[in-house]
Amino acid sequence: MPEGYCVKCKAKKEISDAVEETMKNGRKAIKGRCPTCGTVMFKILGGKATPTVPPVPPSNPAV
Repeated sequence: MPEGYCVKCKAKKEISDAVEETMKNGRKAIKGRCPTCGTVMFKILGGKATPTVPPVPPSNPAV
């Protein structure tokens, strides 16, 4: 289970009903609820989502 900080409880807790999302800027995040008070918790994960890279065409072979 992912762990995040609940602003209302002011403590680190496991995020219940966690769902992984991709934000507008391409970074991954986890969104869920605090198991104690039910407040929405949001944790930004490290790194960006891997973009799909088109294949590079081969260079001109020596004739």
